[in-house]
Amino acid sequence: KTYSSDGLIFRFVAIPNFWLAPILILIFSVHLDILPVSEKGDWQSYILPVFTMGSSLSAILVRTVRNSMVDVLNSDYIRTARSKGVSEFKVIFIHGFRNACTAVVTMLSLQFGVLLTGAVITENIFDWPGLGSLILQAIHNRDYPVVQGCVLLFSFFYLTVNLITDSVYSLIDPQIRGNKSKI
Repeated sequence: KTYSSDGLIFRFVAIPNFWLAPILILIFSVHLDILPVSEKGDWQSYILPVFTMGSSLSAILVRTVRNSMVDVLNSDYIRTARSKGVSEFKVIFIHGFRNACTAVVTMLSLQFGVLLTGAVITENIFDWPGLGSLILQAIHNRDYPVVQGCVLLFSFFYLTVNLITDSVYSLIDPQIRGNKSKI
């Protein structure tokens, strides 16, 4: 079965940040003149960079949530809950969504690294100061201690997100809480 939203989702996943950002700048800043390009000021200056970085992630998130919910809602315990007369709201949001969240949490933690690397490109295109711009400038200047520091900081962020992900797993899924290994 195909859905009309699948085509839009696949397009947003397939469009890289380094191509989407200039197109958005061309449309909304040059032709329509409604959004600033690189002025960091009011809330409007955040729209283009946020959309550039978030479009791919949100498309992947929508796809993951949809696929996880389809899998969970076709499982035996959901059928049992429906046959017991549990309301559809409780079936979907209490039983279904909670069990589908493990795949979503996994996907979000994996996409965090993609967001970090995408920030390097997005900051460069929109001329924003940040770790991405700092690491690019350090690479161009051959300032290896700064490059190493930025890579170390990126690694620390990534490891912290993975630790938080493991903690969230135990909150979401009671089976994971009960399977603590005894060393």
